[in-house]
Amino acid sequence: MQKEKKPTPYSILELASVGAGNTIKQTFENSLDLAIKAEEMGFKRFWLAEHHNMKSIASSATAVLIGYIAGGTKRIRVGSGGIMLPNHSPLIVSEQFGTLGSLYPNRIDLGLGRAPGTDQVTAHAIRSDRMQAVYKFPEEISQIQQYFSVKNHKAQVRATVAEGVEIPIYVLGSSTDSAHVAAEKGLPYAFASHFAPAQLFEALNIYYNKFQPSEFLDKPYTIGCINVIAADTDEEAEKISTTLIRMMLGVMTGNIDYMQPPVKMTSELRELAANPAFQRMLKYAFIGSKETVKEKTQKFLQETGVNEVMVASHIFAHEDRVHSYRLFSEIMKEI
Repeated sequence: MQKEKKPTPYSILELASVGAGNTIKQTFENSLDLAIKAEEMGFKRFWLAEHHNMKSIASSATAVLIGYIAGGTKRIRVGSGGIMLPNHSPLIVSEQFGTLGSLYPNRIDLGLGRAPGTDQVTAHAIRSDRMQAVYKFPEEISQIQQYFSVKNHKAQVRATVAEGVEIPIYVLGSSTDSAHVAAEKGLPYAFASHFAPAQLFEALNIYYNKFQPSEFLDKPYTIGCINVIAADTDEEAEKISTTLIRMMLGVMTGNIDYMQPPVKMTSELRELAANPAFQRMLKYAFIGSKETVKEKTQKFLQETGVNEVMVASHIFAHEDRVHSYRLFSEIMKEI
């Protein structure tokens, strides 16, 4: 008898994108509303990114936002996608997430990356010795694991609120470097293929081939990130996607603005979306009707073999974004 295939878990990566005309407070309230609805739709996780000095993204104080989302939901796992570790002290991260783990037991994830999440001038303002911390990324992960260990109770420096608290750690990455770290430490691995797909397959191969079982994980576990804009028709999704196209243009030209409302797709915007630089960055942006997105998602899962898929979206209207995630949840249940 053929063994029944387990359903693939599906999750959300939230950047708390700020739309033109919206306040930061409204943005946060929309994030919570989405998390509440995502919980009902069967999403497994709701992760919040860390970005700084970008007026279009409000997920700067990531740990604070995680507490807000976890406090307003009941079951969905809430975490960081991720904490950019070179921006922070491992001790403070351990204290913050130990506190969150005690307040919301068995619901908090700690995803760790080493990108700045901002421009270099701002990164220096956050932590002047940041580049030294970048090279210590593997050691600083070990330091956090030590702070969470009950064996740390006799150490001179302790994160007492973290000791013995169950917080799974995930390594985040957009290059092959992170794959080596995740594999050597025996930790789950989330790849940022939603904006940096170029090294996805090479990174996954490194992770699978070099994975060392650990006390935290006995076999590899991977999360692949995609962009999804789903609507009732391909035409409607295409129009909604003009927000994403204009946002990516701002990122690539250094002219970052608030997320703009969608406009009718023009030949100029279509040409922009077909630009090789856009195509490279948004290889895994699945835009269209439920049927179109389902076909692309199935292909992604088959080609990558990832254990879980995580979805980001840049959709201006909150109701359109909720609808897109609802359609995606239906797709994943059907798959």
